[in-house]
Amino acid sequence: MKVQSVVIEAKDLTIGYRHGKRGEVVHSHLNFALCRGELTCLLGSNGAGKSTLLRTLAAVQPPLSGDITLLGKPLASYSPKERSWEIGIVLTDKTQAGGLSVRELVALGRQPHTGFFGRLGKEDHEIIDHALEAVGMAEKASKYTAELSDGERQKVMIAKALVQECPLILLDEPTAFLDVVSRIEIMTLLHRLASEEQRAILMSTHDIEQALVLGDKLWLLKKGKGLECGVTEDLILAHRMDTLFPHEDIRFDSMHGIYSPEVKGGKSIYLSASDEILRHWAQNAMNRNGFLCLELPGADRKECLPLLEVKSANHLILSTERNSEVYCSFEALFASSQLVCEL
Repeated sequence: MKVQSVVIEAKDLTIGYRHGKRGEVVHSHLNFALCRGELTCLLGSNGAGKSTLLRTLAAVQPPLSGDITLLGKPLASYSPKERSWEIGIVLTDKTQAGGLSVRELVALGRQPHTGFFGRLGKEDHEIIDHALEAVGMAEKASKYTAELSDGERQKVMIAKALVQECPLILLDEPTAFLDVVSRIEIMTLLHRLASEEQRAILMSTHDIEQALVLGDKLWLLKKGKGLECGVTEDLILAHRMDTLFPHEDIRFDSMHGIYSPEVKGGKSIYLSASDEILRHWAQNAMNRNGFLCLELPGADRKECLPLLEVKSANHLILSTERNSEVYCSFEALFASSQLVCEL
């Protein structure tokens, strides 16, 4: 049984912006906790308040009301230097430190422990070595940051946060603008670091697919409806993902963990496939072309027309009241007059 150690928690928190004596409330009555050893993914639509929440937890902007406790002490009681010992922050913005080597940039994360003009000792160098190894950048330690790819730069910024030796790491869209391989690498890295380094890691992201695969916990932030927290699978199976994005034409596919548009059009077709992969992609193709796919009953199939049977990727049978035709691909199927005219 995993024993959870709370790093930061909030009770009855209200976040927003102060305008003189007045405040603009973004969310109120928020209650949550982040624990060591867990990667938590913050999800929500644009404008839902994800960045506001992260800035509040990082003490970049004050809460309007409520309590935030970091390691058992009020967050507001920490000095900026003390906060730098406990909270690491990784932003989406590209680093402008292109003239520094990877090692030099990561070493800047030791400033809270050495001071701005402090010298790095043996222990500092060992911590830097460990962080570079942990993010898979040890072999590129001597390269200039300007020579790195976007994904590699993000790994370096994560290493910089690691050498702060802080129990809490906050990341604002760390995989934005990265290609799919880099996104998977960064998310896998963060999940591993949370577990192996026993850090509490909170990241905002629009990469829903990877968040559902690798996030230990989800925070679902909905504009005007507050925050819902829980284990990823609990929230999915309780249909909490269904209303994350307020759009009538978007639905959450709980089987595949993705969002997709609702099927439009008045055409229906029965669909049969020899395995789940074929069925998924056959349905994807038919939905995109305006067909609602119906489950084929196990009883008499004579009344189940039109019917598309997908025996394999190159063996498709389309049956209508008039006849049956065999096709060698979906391209051939969609080019056929039988599909276009009769259905």
